Formats: sequence, structure tokens, C-alpha cells
Amino acid sequence: MPSRSSARLAALTVAAVCSAASTVVVAAPAQADSVRIHDIQGTTRVSPYAGQQVTDVTGIVTGVRTYGSSRGFWIQDPDPDADPATSEGVFVFTSSTPKVAVGDAVTVTGTVSEYVPGGTSTGNQALTEIVRPTVTVVSSGNTVPAATVVSARSVPAAYAPAGDPAANNSVNGLTLRPETYALDLYESLEGMNIQVADVRVVGATDPYTELWVTVKPGENRTRRGGALYGSYDSQNTGRLQIQSLGAVADFPVANVGDTLTGTTAGPLDYNQYGGYTLVANRIGTLDSAGLERETTRRQKSGELAVATYNVENLDPSDATFEEHASAIVNNLKSPDIVSLEEIQDNNGATDDGTVAADLTVGRLIEAIVAAGGPRYDWRSVDPTDGTDGGEPGGNIRQVFLFDPERVSFTDRAGGDATTAVGVTEERGKAALTVSPGRIAPADSAWDSSRKPLVGEFVFRGRTVFVIANHFNSKGGDQGLTAQYQPVVRSSETQRHQQAALVNSFVKDVLAVQKNADVVALGDINDYEFSETARILEDGGALWSAVKSLPRSERYSYVYQGNSQVLDQILVSPAIRRGAFAYDSVHLNAEFNDQISDHDPQVLRFRP
Repeated sequence: MPSRSSARLAALTVAAVCSAASTVVVAAPAQADSVRIHDIQGTTRVSPYAGQQVTDVTGIVTGVRTYGSSRGFWIQDPDPDADPATSEGVFVFTSSTPKVAVGDAVTVTGTVSEYVPGGTSTGNQALTEIVRPTVTVVSSGNTVPAATVVSARSVPAAYAPAGDPAANNSVNGLTLRPETYALDLYESLEGMNIQVADVRVVGATDPYTELWVTVKPGENRTRRGGALYGSYDSQNTGRLQIQSLGAVADFPVANVGDTLTGTTAGPLDYNQYGGYTLVANRIGTLDSAGLERETTRRQKSGELAVATYNVENLDPSDATFEEHASAIVNNLKSPDIVSLEEIQDNNGATDDGTVAADLTVGRLIEAIVAAGGPRYDWRSVDPTDGTDGGEPGGNIRQVFLFDPERVSFTDRAGGDATTAVGVTEERGKAALTVSPGRIAPADSAWDSSRKPLVGEFVFRGRTVFVIANHFNSKGGDQGLTAQYQPVVRSSETQRHQQAALVNSFVKDVLAVQKNADVVALGDINDYEFSETARILEDGGALWSAVKSLPRSERYSYVYQGNSQVLDQILVSPAIRRGAFAYDSVHLNAEFNDQISDHDPQVLRFRP
């Protein structure tokens, strides 16, 4: 999966230049006199005054944003109406640094706009704003309206209503039911001053000074304090993103499981990267849970240890080689075979036609030796330049590391970027036609995506086939807080095609040798309960071994406060029937100082 940080940086750059392009004005401006904020917000997600001029809208300033491309301030009506569906707060977009202060009573004249963070193509909900404002400060030093408490008691268990089929499943036109749906509750508080108290961190602080918390301490809790994303039908409704409004001098540097004790308060915003966000002008005190990185056990002499590890766009210029080496040696205990995903070519993102990755891999191998690990050998297939997706110029690919003191690699000539690996029979056993090789590299299922790397290994006289995967990313899918419910996961189409090809290849192996040991592993970019996983497992050819873990430990990635499975190791029936041990080694995803956004996975079994 592409780095969230690189994708986000590009999006922020675009937003800073073209934020106006994401503003939806639905009618020519007309005059609307004597309206209150709750009139502007209305009882649906789209203002009944969208596109109209409003005059002398009154409110108290509750927060001021003086940075970025969304400069402006929030105002709130201190005299609310009796309808819980109508918000009493709204954002006033000034584009330049606002000349107001918290506590100012103001009147605002401007145009009501529905701004879609990231643009309409994202499917995001719109944020109601007043744009091109004329602002008059009536008085200063007024009491700010009391923050609405958001808590486990106030947030409904149901996540979102089903959208209107006549409107492409959009929820925009539906009357808000804040007592029934969590997204409706948050929408009914859009722009208002809210507060949470004693909340647990479920998404570590990131480089953009954001973290995720939950107001529901018992909701799908993982063993280490996260919020498990275990099905499409059971959302973690208590999650909220926390950002700093700029008034917080020292934003907490938190890991999953930590707690923000006391009160965290500020206006409720909606943004491209997570939806509803508490923009804090007051933040609780960080109480560390003391989360530590996990270490798996070393394999026994008769066990083969196979691991998958996404090293997040590793190239020779990176400063993380020693840390990755330490993770492989000390936390993973030097597995016999390691499938690495996101190994970049020898000059990283420089786009000059380079495809070889021997410098990248060689530097990692030397770092592993320096950390006290084995001198791994390696195999891979260089991609054709610019065809496998990922960071432009990087030419990411999968690479096998293997310990030659414990396992041997069966080399079969002819494998390259465009040659398809096949299955043949040798002395009654399955064998590859090329090793290493790639599965169906010319198939359109792999367009702009990584082709599976297949290798034939021998451990104690037993052949083991290993398939290293990095499926199509989730980029382009609608977010969980999208205006379309249920959300559209458009990236699944390609992953389903990819899964079918891998499943078919495994069936080819098993057709020759029913009891063959096959391991398909890597960054599958999909959940263990997904249709992608079902297709991989079709006909019993494979089984995702992460399902052998207790539910509270089934995750390898944390996104928007959801602990979820993206990295998997799937095994053939012969392995599943025998003795095996699976471990999701949590050493990255839950930590603010992660060296990759993925946790590695390890399988130990006796071939």
C-alpha cells in the first residue's frame, strides 16, 4: 500500500493551490435576511441556504484557524433552538488570517457554501461554510458557549443510515437522526464547540499532529488498547480524530493505548483525512500506557519460519536500515524466509529508468549481519520500469530474503518481468517452470500493480512454494464517513481479479501435488473477512492463518483509529492440517515513531 504520508503531502499541496475547486455552490446568490446559524445548518447535511447570501448572522467566536489553506473561524449561537438535528455552529472561511478573537460577538454577512474536502470525486461529505464574509465585531470577551459533551452514552451504536437509492445512495438529503446514527450525531454538531473526557488513543500521533481517540472504551477493544475493525457491519462509532487548533503548545506524542485524561475541547470540523475532527484549543494530559514493541519466539530446529514485512518504500537513501534490521533480527528472530514488500530500486524515487534493487537489498542484508543476524541470500525479479505502481520512479517490488544455512532456493532459469511462471511435474511432485518467477505478469489484473513473486525453496528435503504478494492499494475508496452509505470500495475490483489469479495458480500446484506446501503471503491490502480473502481461499486452496489468532490480535495496520488486517499469510491444506504457529508482531502500526506503517507477520510450521 502506498505510504499515507507521501499521498497526503501531494493532496495537501493540491488543496493549498485549488481549495476553491472543491466548493459546491448550488444556486446563484440571493439575499436571505435575519437567519440564525441553525437555520443555515438545517436538518440535513446540505444547507437550505446553500448558494444564497445571508446577512448579519450572529454568533460568538469559539475558535480561530490562522494557518493552512482553510483559514477562518468558527462561530456559535449562544441561544440554541430545540431541534437536536440542527447545529448551532458554522465555519466562516476568510482565506486570509482572521481579525477576530475567541469570545468576540460578531455579525457575519456572506454566501453559504458547501465545501467538499478533497473535491467531489472523493465522495466526502460537505462542510457548511460562510464564504466571502464581511465581519463586524460587536463586542469582545464574551463567554464562549458551553461545549457539548460527546461520550459513550451520547454516541449511538449504529454508524450511518442507508443512503437514498434515488440519489446514488447519498445521505445528504436525509433528515438527521442524531439519536440513532453516529454520523448523524456528529453532523448535528458540525461547527459546534464539543468536548470529550478521559479518552483512549486508538491511532498514534502522526507527523501532521493528529491522533485518534475513542469515547467508547469497551468498543471492539484490542488486547493492546486499539479499536478492532472486524467487519463492515460493525463500525467503531466512538472514534474521533483530534487535531490542534494551534492554541495547544505541546501536542501529545501518543501511542495506541495511551489516554488523554481530563478534557479535550474545541470546534468539530470535517476534513478530507478522517472526516469529523475535534480541532482542540484545549487538550487532555497524556497518560502513557507504556506500550512496548512485541517480539516473537525463535523457530525450533524442525520449524520453518516464514515472514512478511512491508518496509514502506525502502531505498538506499533511507535512514531506517538499522532499525529494520533490528526488527528482523531481534523482534522477528531472524525468520528463515522473509518476504519484503516495497523494496525500491537503487535510486529510490529518482525516475531515470533504473530498475535494479541490489544496492537497496544489499544494504539491508549488511545491516542485518551487523545486528547479529544471518547473512541472508536473496531473490527477486526486477519489474519493467514504471509498470508496477507505487511511488513514481521507485519501482517497488517484492524480495525474498532467505537464510542459506537453514533453507535452500531452487533456481530455475528464465524468470523475468514479463515471463509467466507455470507449474510442471518432476518425479511425481510439483515444480515451477521458472524460479523466481511472476504470476501472469501480462494480465490486466496487474496493471500499475505489483506482480506476485514465486519461489521454490527446500527445507529439510521438503519443497515449499512461497508466493510474495502486494495487491492493489485501497487508494480511491470512499472513506467511512462518506456521503454515500454504504461506501463504495472501488479498489476491490482489481484485488478480486488478482486474488483469483493467485488462487488459480495455487490450484495448479495442488492439482499436480495434492499435499504440496504452499505459502501465499504479503500486503494483501484487504481484510481477512473480505471478498478478496474469500477468493484467495476459494475451493480450500488456501486459508488465512491470521484467523487462528484471537480476534483481539487480528490486525497489522492502524488507519483512522481502526486496527485492521492488511498483511496476511495464507497456507495450503497440508500446512493447515499440521502443527503451525502464527504471530502478528506488533512493532510499528501502534507507535508514533514507526519505521513502517505495517506490522510484520510470522508463520512457523513443520513441512
